[in-house]
Amino acid sequence: MTRKLTKTVTVIASLATFTLCVFLPAQQPAAAPSEAITGQSRDNDQWWKHAVVYEIYPRSFGDTNGDGVGDLNGVTQHLDYLQQLGVDAIWLAPIYPSPQVDFGYDVSDYEAVDPQYGTLADFDRLLQQAEKRNIRIILDMVLNHTSDKDAWFVESASSRTNAKADWYVWNDGVPATNTDLTDIQRSNVQTGPKGQVVPPNNWASAFRGTAWTWVPARQQFYYHKFYAAQPDLNWRNPQVERAMFDVMRFWLDRGVSGFRLDAIPALFEDPQLRNDPDPRNFGAPGYTWDLPEVHDVLKRLRKMLDSYPCERVLIGELLEPNMSKLDLWYGGTAHDELQLPMDYFFGLPGILTGSMLTGKDKLNASFYRNQLVGMSTQLHGSRPFLFFDNHDNVRSLDRFGDGTHNVEIARVVAALLFTSPGTVQIYYGEEIGMLTTTPTRREDVKDPVGRALWPQNKGRDGERTPMQWTPGPQAGFSTNPDTWLPIPPSAATTNVQTEEKNPDSLLNWYKALISIRRSSPAMRDGSVAIVDETNANVLSFVRTAPAGAKPVLVVLNLTSAAQIATIDLAKVKMGPGDPKTLLASPGFQAPTVLNTTSISLPSFAVWIAEID
Repeated sequence: MTRKLTKTVTVIASLATFTLCVFLPAQQPAAAPSEAITGQSRDNDQWWKHAVVYEIYPRSFGDTNGDGVGDLNGVTQHLDYLQQLGVDAIWLAPIYPSPQVDFGYDVSDYEAVDPQYGTLADFDRLLQQAEKRNIRIILDMVLNHTSDKDAWFVESASSRTNAKADWYVWNDGVPATNTDLTDIQRSNVQTGPKGQVVPPNNWASAFRGTAWTWVPARQQFYYHKFYAAQPDLNWRNPQVERAMFDVMRFWLDRGVSGFRLDAIPALFEDPQLRNDPDPRNFGAPGYTWDLPEVHDVLKRLRKMLDSYPCERVLIGELLEPNMSKLDLWYGGTAHDELQLPMDYFFGLPGILTGSMLTGKDKLNASFYRNQLVGMSTQLHGSRPFLFFDNHDNVRSLDRFGDGTHNVEIARVVAALLFTSPGTVQIYYGEEIGMLTTTPTRREDVKDPVGRALWPQNKGRDGERTPMQWTPGPQAGFSTNPDTWLPIPPSAATTNVQTEEKNPDSLLNWYKALISIRRSSPAMRDGSVAIVDETNANVLSFVRTAPAGAKPVLVVLNLTSAAQIATIDLAKVKMGPGDPKTLLASPGFQAPTVLNTTSISLPSFAVWIAEID
């Protein structure tokens, strides 16, 4: 592309050394390229409310020892890049020792670092170097299950009388001669002390098949919501809760700023082991998901985190269908559970429409208007946690892209993300437009989901390919030509080095959006007022400003056709104003005065303007 972006902002992340307890980026005008935005103390503020969280899949970010797999030193090596991008916190996918059956989500030791990623000393160095750059570290914490190689499970599986015999969910099964068995039970017949038995109910694994696996040493089945190598902990045993809370204290004492809680609604199962009404619908309400007891655990966990200084944060992975259900995970009006439940349905509408596995989503103005209004009115003032990409889903460029306007669509998606009121998470490579590179042969698949469910679901390898740093060998990720996943061909043109030099690049668009978030009080603290309320193709809203600050208008054409937006500021109790463009797509001609104005918008146009 040769067209220039219209923009008046440049992001330069803070260079000041800081104390994590009080730092937040100062609300200052955008810096000149040779200047820097400095930090300031904000003792009464909560850093996580305004943060840009950057998810890193450690295997794929940077390889410093040449084994083809990313490591912690590879993250440390690229901290300057993250600082310049404007990142406030890094969420690290699991780094603990693991057999890697599910690439770290099967933990075998919660208080160490997997040797392929480095050592505890490497982690401490990452913490120290990140703090120097005003970046916090958030760890992925897997509370629902361990690896079957974890010492806890090895002991539990050895007999029915050991000290950890009740740390997991065990059951004798039911007679195989019962007349009311389901097909999924009949598929797993075992010989026990009382003859042939089958699992006690129809509960299904998220990775296909029964959720119960037989252990001869105990002559019992154990339950696993996920892979068979991921046995579920028995959270009804107080010893399990104490052990897992101690694990989190280990990392909090080390200096992490909080945790992203993996699959937290799966923590409890029905003690009566009743058949699930919809066993193959992962995340559907039933007897293995979203039981009320999990909220009691979260209240205790939040109380423990609140006993630490520096505003430690809990982020929870959820699959909720509406705002009222999401609100429960904050603790409602009490605000005493998660600070940041992960709002999947904002960035992944396919979860609601059933199109998630097909990898296609649509930019729908009505849908996102409803989301903006709902977040503002139905969460009791809690802060939404918004994202479009993560390690479990097809990248947004593929889900929303049409193959012709991909860069333009990526700009719209990013603008929607960063101008909405909420904490923002981006996934490594999203900011440069990395694509999903799905394997074409089952024998090339590394992800257990893809191996188990091929070809209906080809797994998650495609969104986990190595970060594309340069156009050179292995995209600058590794010196080893045999990287753990192949480098996509797109790395030749889509990479950090190339995009940093191009003012029109998606990377520089992201930097501009992050700078607007940092420098605008309206973007930081303002509420949302919808304008052009019925437009089927254009999403327009105002971020209202705190006293003494200026509101910001956001106009997004969500289609490939030219559109007309009608901006009536009187509807949001604002008089005529003079717009000052903060960021706009190429080809957009901004109006000079706003009252009741019809604005012509090119294909996938973005206009963000401060109203004077």
